[in-house]
Amino acid sequence: MYLPDLKHDFRKYVFLNMIGSFGISLYILADTFFISKGLGTDGLAALNLALPVFNFLNGFGLMFGIGGATKFSIFYCHTDRIDTDRIFTNTILGMGGIVLIFEILGIFFARPLTILLGADEHIFQLTYDYLRMVLLFSPAFLLNQVMLCFIRNDSAPKLATAAMLIGSAANVILDYDFIFVRQMGMKGAALATCTAPLISMAVMSLHIISGWNAFQFRFFRPSLPMIQEIASLGFSSFVNELAAGIVMMIFNFLLLHLEGNTGVAAYGIVANIAIVVTSLYTGISYGVQPLMSREHGAHDKKALQYLLSAAMKLTVCISVIIYFSVFYTSIQIAGIFNSSHDQNLQLMAENGLRLYFIAIPFMGVNVIHTVFFTSLEKPKPAQILSMLRGVILVIPFAVIFSRLWNVTGIWLAVPAAELAACIVGILIYFLQIRQEIVPKPKDPFEAYYD
Repeated sequence: MYLPDLKHDFRKYVFLNMIGSFGISLYILADTFFISKGLGTDGLAALNLALPVFNFLNGFGLMFGIGGATKFSIFYCHTDRIDTDRIFTNTILGMGGIVLIFEILGIFFARPLTILLGADEHIFQLTYDYLRMVLLFSPAFLLNQVMLCFIRNDSAPKLATAAMLIGSAANVILDYDFIFVRQMGMKGAALATCTAPLISMAVMSLHIISGWNAFQFRFFRPSLPMIQEIASLGFSSFVNELAAGIVMMIFNFLLLHLEGNTGVAAYGIVANIAIVVTSLYTGISYGVQPLMSREHGAHDKKALQYLLSAAMKLTVCISVIIYFSVFYTSIQIAGIFNSSHDQNLQLMAENGLRLYFIAIPFMGVNVIHTVFFTSLEKPKPAQILSMLRGVILVIPFAVIFSRLWNVTGIWLAVPAAELAACIVGILIYFLQIRQEIVPKPKDPFEAYYD
């Protein structure tokens, strides 16, 4: 592709998706802020115990959304409309089975799940109220993720961004109304969050109504091989989110043992700021993925080199800015969510922000490597990288480090895991991937990305 056009597409897709992804991350941050003001430390702890469910929902939504949209994008210009409809239809059908599981959990197993997540008698009801509402609205969260991915890949990134931002803005407004005006407490916070994806999908429906969509649901017979392929392409995204949920649960258990509900509340502050920050990397990956898939389908190796290089440079620049910003404003950030002026909570959150965010640059590189491998239809390297950074490394590090350095060790577990995974990702790139997009390097010691 002509380079100026590719640069324009990169700026447009990445910028819009960074804004949109940042906006959608405000779902949880708005809850965190308003719950901290309305329900204090117990509310923060309850929210953080329920948050892993969001990771599981987002994981399954992204697995089918990213997987299906990647397949859709690769075939977009090389196949008949009926084939793109078949991809979308099988994506929805595959997701349907997952929706059923979450609904059963919400209806019949919300109470035992609340106990499993670690809620004690002080915060059980708060955690249960939030968790059950989110589980019952799981179809909205999952379908919203799939629609965002497909519409983004269907040459409508502006609409996808608008949908995410409008949904997030509605969430913030409803949070204030339900928690403070209507005095609905934790149920109100959950209801506000669950309304956001419905509003987002209403905005995206304009793409369907206008007739510009290159996909639609048709009554095809389900294709198990296609569903498996779609899930495989999106599996690394699923692992990233699933692992984040599992890690959050492990960290919650460790902090409950060391510092009680105050420790979990402090982690809630750190984790929610991290969600907002990592949403920027997610936005970069969402924006560059359709372009990488397109250029891979067109066999344009120079374009792939440019996209990878541009994404990496942007990620590193953002990482440096974010880390120093968080480091020097950690006192103020922790104070925003510490309405009870708990000194122990304040100190733990400050320390956590400064140490946990050392992981940020390595995390960004890992996210870009993962989406790059997926876009090249190489799910195994992407899955390996996701498993390493998400589960295989971080959980043992958290357990071992917590025994050695208590809460400080927990904060350092994520940076250690992301750094180790980053090294593995670079090795995979050089040993397995690079020769495919740069067949004959001029110099074996040339820069990492041309």
